[in-house]
Amino acid sequence: MLENSFAILFFLKKTKRETPHRFIYLRVTVDGIAKEISIKKKWNVSRWDQKRGRARDNKEDAKVLNFYLDSLESKIMMFRAKMVTENKIIYTIDIINHIKGTDRKKNYVLIEFQKHNDEIEALVSSEYAPGTLERYKTAKSHLEEFISHNYKREDITFHELDYEFISEYAIYLKTVRKCSHNTTLKYISNFKKIVLRAVAKGIINSDPFIQFKIRKVKLNKRPLSWEELRRIESKEITNERLAIVRDIFVFQCYTGLAYIDVFNLKRSDIKKGSNGELWIISNRQKTNSVSDVPLLPKAIQILDKYKDHPFCKTTNQALPVKSNQKMNGYLKEISAICGIDNELTTHKARRTFGSTVTLNMGVPIHVVKEMLGHHSVKQTEEYAITESKTINREMKLLQKRLAKEKRGNTKEFKYLSDDILNSNKNDALGKLWKLEQEIQRIKEAITD
Repeated sequence: MLENSFAILFFLKKTKRETPHRFIYLRVTVDGIAKEISIKKKWNVSRWDQKRGRARDNKEDAKVLNFYLDSLESKIMMFRAKMVTENKIIYTIDIINHIKGTDRKKNYVLIEFQKHNDEIEALVSSEYAPGTLERYKTAKSHLEEFISHNYKREDITFHELDYEFISEYAIYLKTVRKCSHNTTLKYISNFKKIVLRAVAKGIINSDPFIQFKIRKVKLNKRPLSWEELRRIESKEITNERLAIVRDIFVFQCYTGLAYIDVFNLKRSDIKKGSNGELWIISNRQKTNSVSDVPLLPKAIQILDKYKDHPFCKTTNQALPVKSNQKMNGYLKEISAICGIDNELTTHKARRTFGSTVTLNMGVPIHVVKEMLGHHSVKQTEEYAITESKTINREMKLLQKRLAKEKRGNTKEFKYLSDDILNSNKNDALGKLWKLEQEIQRIKEAITD
């Protein structure tokens, strides 16, 4: 397939320090996309014809160099003619790789994906969690199945990637693989990382994702309410298997530990803090950040309950935690037993701690951020789902504060607070924020 524009140029590469001899470079340009490569030879600047891209004069060494440059150009032109004959698209990188004698196999998507995964595997435990590796393995597997399903091939080159390929892959994930919108986005993002590696390596010239837009859908990941948590805590469960899982889940609700962190929790991680109280002092596996969490009475009670458990005594683990898959499976049974119309998962416990147990009880968000091991408050804000009951409580407190104001705006604020209480939850939060700003302004005026 003939390109619109094609050019070959040999030139002397400029250096920061002026020297009489410079390296000779080859620049190939196809359809405005240029790539350069050194031919590993040097030549004197005074004996170089920049316009012709060849050595100047008829000395023997100049003739030898020009013959070599002519042969390289002929090699490129023969390769170009072959690609045109086979009706293949010509890419700059293909010509460069042909000159270098590089194996074209590295330009295949799944081969590059596997190379990426091998690098992740080598860094598991030092830089990456095992779960990260598993996610990329699954992402590669889905992509491999898609290529086989839609293209009847074992692999595809990066040069064949385009908007249509990516769009069809997204549809495949949602229809054939039955992935949710956000899960589809996750696998697309994993794939995009491999493509951006290829761009960085010069395998392809541009990012085929540049026109592909897909937004994450914000889900209402509702935490447990206090009533639901109390119901789970107080439920008498005679089945030992389910009782243990229930206790571990409740422990997570009062500590905010993710599944992997409660799985890795050792008795030695439970230490006395400077205030004489018990704390969990450990590193989060996912974020590799130090996370110190003061233990609430309910969490201490559960730890004491299992301190003599045979599994815990043998392994030094704080709790007899099963696999995450089994935990989530058993939690479905527990939700049915307790009559909870709210899907229980190990991560639901972490959200319950972040929202119901801490933020809704007045714990400052920056403190909750530290206990959850988040890198930024923005992550913690996703947990800040405020219950209507909490809004009502805060508004009652606000009314009491307003009643004590010394200026004559009390009636106006009383009217505003009643208006907020009668608003829906989202409107109430916005109005409450504005009202608090006004109160602060008045306080400052009184102080002045």
